[in-house]
Amino acid sequence: MVAAMSLGFGGISAASDATHPSVVSTTPATFTPNLVNDGSFRPYSSTINQAGSHIIVGGKFNRVENSQRTVEYARNNVFAFNATTGVVSPFAPTVDKQVWTVLGNGDDVYIGGEFSTVNGQARPYLAKLSLSTGQLDPAFKPTLPGGRVTDLELSHGQLFVSGAFKKKLTAINPNTGAASSYLNVPFTEALEYTTRVDVFRFDVSPDGKHLVAVGNFRTVGGQRHYRVAMLDLGPTSAAVSPWYYQPAERDCHAAAVHPVYQYYVKDVDFSPDGQFFNVASTGGHRINGEGPGQVLCDAVARFSVNNLRPIVPHWINYTGGDTLHSVIDTGPAVYVQGHSRWLDNPQGVDNAGPGAVSRPGGGAINALTGKALPWNPRMAAAKGGYQMYANNQGVWFATDGTYFGGKYKLGLRMAPLP
Repeated sequence: MVAAMSLGFGGISAASDATHPSVVSTTPATFTPNLVNDGSFRPYSSTINQAGSHIIVGGKFNRVENSQRTVEYARNNVFAFNATTGVVSPFAPTVDKQVWTVLGNGDDVYIGGEFSTVNGQARPYLAKLSLSTGQLDPAFKPTLPGGRVTDLELSHGQLFVSGAFKKKLTAINPNTGAASSYLNVPFTEALEYTTRVDVFRFDVSPDGKHLVAVGNFRTVGGQRHYRVAMLDLGPTSAAVSPWYYQPAERDCHAAAVHPVYQYYVKDVDFSPDGQFFNVASTGGHRINGEGPGQVLCDAVARFSVNNLRPIVPHWINYTGGDTLHSVIDTGPAVYVQGHSRWLDNPQGVDNAGPGAVSRPGGGAINALTGKALPWNPRMAAAKGGYQMYANNQGVWFATDGTYFGGKYKLGLRMAPLP
């Protein structure tokens, strides 16, 4: 296994690039805390990461409880707990609105989201906290006008930041928040019937040579790239890659129902060897009776970084009309979560087509063949989970679901390695 906090090309990378020897268990670890549903709203976690010996969770919630469900703790949209014992940390910053992304690096915890204040101080969209004290780092004062922050990663000595703010994807100094010239690639032109350009998620390859971004855009660095784009990362700057997938220009059928389904590609994750990347999507079933194999609608698809003009993905696995929000690749398996009912369902249109397998809430896919593995913890959810994180213990899930493998695990869970 490799450490989840790994060294990347040109600097530290805090992405989850753990390689596992096998598929994880369908029985969750018993020690993890839960979110608390007090009836005022449905709590959920939207992001999960690690800082030192602690797991950090962000989302929309106001209370958490220990694994025995005997003690509750007030926690406003972010909290931490010991990665091996589950003991809830005193780390308890007050964040006024949803946290979409967390990133740990030693005692440093970066948070991004829709918030305006942290601990009563103005910190719109992005803040840096001390895990040991819960206090803001007074030296870190980024300026990101225009909208929420939804993803973060450390690479090339920079803090990469994405979201709906003015630049959509940028690099800043991880100590001060000062702007950097490293990522100067504009993402422009919102998709049809939408107005807000954003880079919702991105991932940097383990070797630090590539970055793949997904979101609501049609043009990247002045070049035509719909929904998915790759950047080549050099020692001092980034440039748009010639990688281009033309079928990503096509709509899914749900785009006619609501503009939000125009930006249907929701997550991306590189394989641990950096040779492939996987994207997860929503959007409804395919349009105009088009056969399976190309359009990235309600599916998980795998691409090779060496095929710069793919006609079809390396492989694609369709749910048959249900959303996948997140994806993570650990080597033997590509895990997905959302509010799926099936995998292996290319002929399904809101029904189980020939060969479909039941996978409520998500499942695991063979990284070589693209076919569903037997792994099926039955993790049914409302909208579904927005992020997963892998370390040498197993795979951690941030979700709005309540049960995993038949066990009560509201909002987060860990599936351990056998």
